[in-house]
Amino acid sequence: MDRYKSAQVTGILGIIGNIFLLIIKSVAALVSNSQSLLADAFNSAGDIFSSLMTFIGNKIASKAADDDHPLGHGKAEYIYSMLISISMFLLSITMIKNVFENLVEKEYMTYSIWLVLVCVLTIIIKLSLYLYTTHLYKKTKNILILANSKDHRNDLAITTLTLLSITLNSWFRYLDSIAGILISLWIIKTAIQLFIESYDVLMDKSMDKKTKEKVLKVIEKYEEVQKINHFNSTPVGYRYQISFTIFVDGNLSTFESHEIANKMEREIEKEIPEIYLTIIHVNPTEDKK
Repeated sequence: MDRYKSAQVTGILGIIGNIFLLIIKSVAALVSNSQSLLADAFNSAGDIFSSLMTFIGNKIASKAADDDHPLGHGKAEYIYSMLISISMFLLSITMIKNVFENLVEKEYMTYSIWLVLVCVLTIIIKLSLYLYTTHLYKKTKNILILANSKDHRNDLAITTLTLLSITLNSWFRYLDSIAGILISLWIIKTAIQLFIESYDVLMDKSMDKKTKEKVLKVIEKYEEVQKINHFNSTPVGYRYQISFTIFVDGNLSTFESHEIANKMEREIEKEIPEIYLTIIHVNPTEDKK
């Protein structure tokens, strides 16, 4: 399964699973007035939106390059990831507001065994989705799948906290509300991290140091290259377009010097999956013999 089909499957599974969880969490939360489970339900609503954005963003990103978009549509992944982060942030702010309103009105949770069962079922479903999406991300490096994987991981932590607050709330009646606030703050933190990651790519942030070192190691294999400069990188979806200038012996023929560059371009793109396109300029230097 390729990276785009994987993201489509991830989006569909996320939508189906989260609609089911939203329904059972909302019913249980409204019946018992559990603020932590209601926050969890809000999170599931955000997850439905996230999965929908994954599906749409991936469909756009999978389109081939054309005259208007010569580098493809890969950045659509990051645009929709940014939308996911904004939705997570807004839902969390709304939830915190609701929790404080309930505290002011002194509306507390009523314990029910159904609350526990809903939490346990959520943990089982989310753990399965987390393991599946993590496996797919390792194979595809698709940021939309990563966003969903982080969502499922956060949901595990959130629902575990919800379960603890529901179980222990009889000893401390404010615990459920505190848990609701903590859950919302956790979601805000994750949303900000995802936003920054997407923003960096959309603003053409240079490749990471580790990937650049991989490229430089390939260049070092070529003894004919005396030095390089003007190294630039531009994100193209989840990969990079790079360009740089190499300096070779000026006594080499034009064919010989450019054949070095052509061979280097092929090797870089073959050996380093993160590289989408390599453009090498060739300049002559004086013969040092």
